[in-house]
Amino acid sequence: MKNFKALFFLLAVFSIQPNFAQVWIPDNGDGTYTNPIIHADYSDPDAVRVGDDFYMTASSFNCIPGLPILHSKDLVNWKIISYALAKQPPFETYDKVQHGNGVWAPSITFHNNEFYIYYPDPDFGIYMIKSKKAEGPWSEPLLVKAGLGLIDPSPLWDDDGKVYLVHAFAGSRAQIKSLLVICTMNTEGTVANNDEVMIIDGHESEGTIEGPKFYKRNNYYYVFAPAGGVSTGWQTILRSKNVWGPYEKKKVLEQGKTSINGPHQGAWVQTQTGEDWFIHFQDKGAYGRIVHLQPMKWENDWPVMGRDLDKNGIGEPVTTFKKPNVGKKYPIENPAASDEFNLPALGLQWQWQANSRIHWGFPTSSGYLNLFCINSSKDEKRIFEAPNLLLQKFPAEEFTATTKLTFNARLDGETTGLMIMGLDYSYLCLKNNNGKLYLNQKTGTFDKTVSETETKAVLVENNTIYLRVKVKKGGICSFSYSSDDVKYQPIGIDFTAKEGKWIGAKLGLFALSQKVTNDSGNVAVDWFRITK
Repeated sequence: MKNFKALFFLLAVFSIQPNFAQVWIPDNGDGTYTNPIIHADYSDPDAVRVGDDFYMTASSFNCIPGLPILHSKDLVNWKIISYALAKQPPFETYDKVQHGNGVWAPSITFHNNEFYIYYPDPDFGIYMIKSKKAEGPWSEPLLVKAGLGLIDPSPLWDDDGKVYLVHAFAGSRAQIKSLLVICTMNTEGTVANNDEVMIIDGHESEGTIEGPKFYKRNNYYYVFAPAGGVSTGWQTILRSKNVWGPYEKKKVLEQGKTSINGPHQGAWVQTQTGEDWFIHFQDKGAYGRIVHLQPMKWENDWPVMGRDLDKNGIGEPVTTFKKPNVGKKYPIENPAASDEFNLPALGLQWQWQANSRIHWGFPTSSGYLNLFCINSSKDEKRIFEAPNLLLQKFPAEEFTATTKLTFNARLDGETTGLMIMGLDYSYLCLKNNNGKLYLNQKTGTFDKTVSETETKAVLVENNTIYLRVKVKKGGICSFSYSSDDVKYQPIGIDFTAKEGKWIGAKLGLFALSQKVTNDSGNVAVDWFRITK
């Protein structure tokens, strides 16, 4: 095993990272791709092309770091390269877990040789951050428009130097919804003025219209906006030759007879060869809002998305299609999932449930991640309130996650383990009880009422253990454990994963304590591998 770890260390040093994450491959290798292009919860995606490079961001809600930045050369193969939001303000709020709050649908643009991201926090207003490079560093968030329920901002720098912002409203805060408005901004895009003009009231025929993206083409102003609900809706296009309207509207993408529900909310991007494409999400329950790519063209100054299979004038999502023409062929690449913990930095797939604190854990240069058993919740049955859960997105419809860890407990009641987190949750809990280690499965919910059940604990003889969860179609999770990574013993009962608050289910690690001490126990996580 030492030789195996040494090999991985050398691979890491030379940046040839072993990839156990090939559990979802959209690139068919023959010039075609199959949707989704990312089978993971990158909710409300927005994207921009700069030169030969494409960049995408997405909602991150209360998961920190936030605003993931993904990079692609061909719109099919994507890699996480950074996060734009290292810590979420206001800190006194997001130092605590805020399920479903935080960063809602963002927009990313490139203007005057800088990247701009406008993102909404429905409880505080619309923020802006910017950077010369997509990898960062990004500026500190600037509140450009304060207000409850202001969501889904998208800017437009017009040809005459004027600047505008379109946004929507969250009825849960603003007490109004299904409306889109446009306001002006200052030249720098740092102040959004209070001169809103409503461009559509969607109550009559558009359902919950929201998530607008602002573009200009052939002297038309376009607002791309999803309508009809997250899992049931369609893509609506508004256009006008006057920025303030009136706007015409047209439905351009719907589920039709396909299996892709609610195809909407995303980004229009154009390749350097002049092709048009539309990136959007599909709500897939426990798997979150996964990312699709649709071909797009223009007819009579209206976008046409997907393929009009039933000839009703409205596009439907494609499943397999010819890859975008970007002038070259690029290698297959997927967002990171596995982590050998051989680099002195945490993998970019990982997020905490709140603003992180320095004492939760450290990467090391010794080939493992060190997590400390920190007391963060007074009630161990309220694990969903623990900010120091280290989690990542489900990477595919079916996969197996296995981790090797060594538990160096110091106090009674310290726990560590492998977790599936959502509105319902289940996890393998390795607990120190009077110097002995016991393993069981705990399952609970925090949707409305808090309840938790657990299986009978089994004695574990060694503090080094392998924990595994196998996820099958429908989010069915089966747990097992091993002392040698060869023979695995099932434990507990099958658990059906459930989405979180506006996010998909997540999986990962934890280290917790019932007590506060000056010398917490720790868990050394050797590796975390995603396989088929």
